[in-house]
Amino acid sequence: MIYRMIAVNIDGTLLQTNGRMNRLTKEAIDYVQQKGIYVTLVTSRSFLSAKKVAKALKINSILITHNGAYIAKDIGKPIHAARIEENTTYDLVRLLEGFSCQIRLVHEHYSLANKYKLNHNLLAKTVFTSGDPVSYSQQFVDSIGETIVDEPASPSSIEVYFEYKEDLKDVKEAIENVFSEVDCIQLDELRLNIVPTSVSKLKGLLYLAERLGIPRSQIVSIGDDLDDIEMIEAAGLGVAMGNAPVEVKRAANWITRSQNENGVAYMIKEHFRKQHPIKFLKKMNIIK
Repeated sequence: MIYRMIAVNIDGTLLQTNGRMNRLTKEAIDYVQQKGIYVTLVTSRSFLSAKKVAKALKINSILITHNGAYIAKDIGKPIHAARIEENTTYDLVRLLEGFSCQIRLVHEHYSLANKYKLNHNLLAKTVFTSGDPVSYSQQFVDSIGETIVDEPASPSSIEVYFEYKEDLKDVKEAIENVFSEVDCIQLDELRLNIVPTSVSKLKGLLYLAERLGIPRSQIVSIGDDLDDIEMIEAAGLGVAMGNAPVEVKRAANWITRSQNENGVAYMIKEHFRKQHPIKFLKKMNIIK
């Protein structure tokens, strides 16, 4: 099979557990790009954070960020942008503030979070190591609800980090029953992303692929988290990282090595070393 696009998640996939990227991964991405393969990042991160990773990989393509809610090549010039309306954002925040959780409104230009400190170490591994660039404004306040009364917010997504598993279940059920304007994406037992209705990594990927004229059968999707399952299942070749949960591995066609064993680089080496450059394939009329 000939593949023309690679869609790859960032955290737990491209990056090692220490938040760094191995040289072999950079070389592998450069290798497939030289063959004419379109490489995009598909992530729940903010656009500027994803753009920082893309720059390190020398990727100058359109990126799918905010779980598919913000798709762009350059900041301020999205080809697709979905947001949670101001009134809905306020109502969601007031609901969430009744639980033990850290709330983060994520916009392409800024994030707004409450000062709630979780007893477990989840935040240290997520928010504060998310790679947001210095130019990305991150504000922490005592009450998001009180703050957005005077300064209404319309974020692309709301990230929630819970203290207790039971609270996540209760909140997810309440939102699904009351708020038709948003969808809940559960990342694990303690993390929930709230996005505009009909937003997902898969929908963002298919939107971009259609724009580029690339059928899903010619897409390779690589991920490690629960919100990667849809795009892994839908791709021509769905790849799960060795560190992925069992649910993600079951959805994949192929399982590569873990993030600390350069799983992305290994997968690229195994699947793309025999594929001719896209220009050659077009010249020979093998693909259009």
